[in-house]
Amino acid sequence: MFRDRFDAGQQLAKRLNRYANQEDVLVLGMPRGGVPVAFEAAKALNAPLDLLLVRKLGAPEQPELAIGAIATGGVRVLDHGLISALGVSEEQLKAIIAAQEAELRRRELLYRGDRPGISVRGQIAILIDDGIATGSNMLAAVAALRSLQPSEIVVATPVTSTDAHNRIELECDEFICLVEEEHFLGIGQFYANFRQTKDWEVRDLLRRAQAVTMKRPQLVDTSAA
Repeated sequence: MFRDRFDAGQQLAKRLNRYANQEDVLVLGMPRGGVPVAFEAAKALNAPLDLLLVRKLGAPEQPELAIGAIATGGVRVLDHGLISALGVSEEQLKAIIAAQEAELRRRELLYRGDRPGISVRGQIAILIDDGIATGSNMLAAVAALRSLQPSEIVVATPVTSTDAHNRIELECDEFICLVEEEHFLGIGQFYANFRQTKDWEVRDLLRRAQAVTMKRPQLVDTSAA
């Protein structure tokens, strides 16, 4: 069991050690709970930290069924086959996208303010969450991230279900986890402290990570597209 998300991040960083001190590596945390884990990993790896904000596009009447996703950087990934099979109209699709784009912009402003994101093009992107249960959100994140053209996508998490592991490892270049559980009840069962990460904590961790990165001259500036 992990003490909290920071402890999980420190332990996960040990498995990611081969990516330490590389100029083409960056760490992406999935808000909110994935950010403390990613913060500790980025600190240990001497790598920049940023967010990957993803909003799943849920089907009409079946919001848990993903028909696509949108993400940071204007990314839009649509499952046209499923959209057609479900009979989702163009008007319905536009309404779903508009609602999620509004929420994505709200969260971007909330977490980043006017600070631009880091370009992932040509980088080894290590995508981190605090745990993966069904895998649907992570699959959407990987699809969105792939469209931003990183050189590799590494999905890393402290804990995952076996089913999610099997699904996600087919879509990324490498999948790293510390604990895998076939009979998965919930992510919180693996943490002694699994309190909700607050919005202000996400902002603070981003600010702290940026301040540290700016002091590391061996790291290239990846902010240019």
